[in-house]
Amino acid sequence: MTYNVGNYLLDRLVELGVTDVFGVPGDFNLGFLDDVLEHEKLEWVGNMNELNAGYAADGYARVRGLGALVTTYGVGELSSINATAGSYAENVPVIHIVGAPSSAAQNSHLRVHHTLGDGDFKHFIRMADEVNVSTAILQPATAPFDIDRVLRDAVVHNKPGYLMLSADVASAEIDPPTGPLEVKLAISTNAAKTAFKKAATEFLRGKKTSILADYMTARLQATDNLQRLIDATDFPYCTLMGAKALIDENNKQFAGLYLGTLTADETRTVIEDAEAIILSAVAFTDTNTVGFSHKVDMHKAINLGAESATIGRETFAPLALSDALDILTEVAVEADAQPMDFTPFTREVEQPAASDDALTQNQLWDVVASNLDELNTVVVEMGTSFFGMASRGFPKDARFIGAPLWGSIGYTLPALLGAAVADRDSRGVLFIGDGSAQLTIQELATVVRRGLNPVIFLINNDGYTIERAIHGKKLSYNDIAPMDWQKVPAAFGATDENTVVLRASTVNELLDACAVAQREKDKMIFIEVITDKDDMPETLRKFGAMAAAANKLVEKE
Repeated sequence: MTYNVGNYLLDRLVELGVTDVFGVPGDFNLGFLDDVLEHEKLEWVGNMNELNAGYAADGYARVRGLGALVTTYGVGELSSINATAGSYAENVPVIHIVGAPSSAAQNSHLRVHHTLGDGDFKHFIRMADEVNVSTAILQPATAPFDIDRVLRDAVVHNKPGYLMLSADVASAEIDPPTGPLEVKLAISTNAAKTAFKKAATEFLRGKKTSILADYMTARLQATDNLQRLIDATDFPYCTLMGAKALIDENNKQFAGLYLGTLTADETRTVIEDAEAIILSAVAFTDTNTVGFSHKVDMHKAINLGAESATIGRETFAPLALSDALDILTEVAVEADAQPMDFTPFTREVEQPAASDDALTQNQLWDVVASNLDELNTVVVEMGTSFFGMASRGFPKDARFIGAPLWGSIGYTLPALLGAAVADRDSRGVLFIGDGSAQLTIQELATVVRRGLNPVIFLINNDGYTIERAIHGKKLSYNDIAPMDWQKVPAAFGATDENTVVLRASTVNELLDACAVAQREKDKMIFIEVITDKDDMPETLRKFGAMAAAANKLVEKE
């Protein structure tokens, strides 16, 4: 058996922890997909469309550290570019492999199907350049170098990478790798570390200090370093919404989520009134600050990035985040820095009283939060689900997946699939609205086909509630076509043997549904949850008002 370019690429993916490849077959990638099926350490996960495949690969990468998807040229890759852009925005490394027309067709500038008919085969890689950290058109002579380069760049920078793989190039014979792929994350110099240590010691001396962390701490593999800093200093810490569950929320030093002006007073003072604040890979966005309403004085901050740190006007580089956190763990004690006064966050949620009245949003999130456990991967759609769940406490070791910056509705159902495939020991729990679900619900068929056992809460509140929070509360463009959600799972292959379909419109019905989900751990549980279309979490209501003001929108009567 000959060893080819496709084999080389797949072996490198496996080396980086990929065991599953998502995508949709097309005539330009079929030969390569033969290699995928024949690889003893890989499984092919066929998706319902290319956009869903991109979302699924993103969800997979958030668990495994790297994801991969395969599409065909032109029509396939453009269908998935929204997902790729989301991975770029949210700093998720996904490798997009595009099966392309033969080298002969490209060199002859033929008017091949799936092209624009002008003989230019670089239109789409030029588009891809905007939403990928690294791209390559693979050729047999340079394929090993380019494959290694693109994969390395994606992993190091936590961004997507793009490989255009012609059918004939995929099957071209080359030598196997001669050694492991070297992936070096940010490297610090001794000079930068020494200077930072001196400056941080003076900056922190005797100051009441707190910590604010964002999700990039995890992407940069520095979560353990942050945990050691917290344990050694007893500094209270908060996270932004997208970093929920980054560090155990049951830790006695956890002070809650920081949401700008919507932050609880006892949490807000920890961040805004501290004499010194350590920012761990923090990026303030309109979503995680509720309209840029944060009040963090950067003159009080030690601002840690991926490859540098800033104190006042002085920047120290190259300095990896993990090294900077370790240095702060050391110098905080020497500098006699003190923990900022704070009130510990309490995770305990009071179970709503039994009731047959119509279910409210507050009751919904209190009930489901109290039923989570440490083995759950919780995937939340942007909207009522994101704002509702983010404010509730999480058990230790539970995962939280959302896309608050890119915010492409429908992302979470395929992302749930990807996360569940990545870790079969963690039961997925999905919260998605009816409007979002209509965009990607067909991927439920793949969930069933793969024999997965998630708990899916479909929030049926009759339309686009997050858009209503911003503008057009009573206007028809925020309405959606009604669907009989109770029959949807069966339409996508679910049976009584592998799925339980339930409906909850009261607290009692929701409690019963959660009890069924706890008992039937080997089945998919699909729960349609009915709430009023005007009911929403208070944080979402206020976010909507701020977004409306920013967009200069005036509600019409």
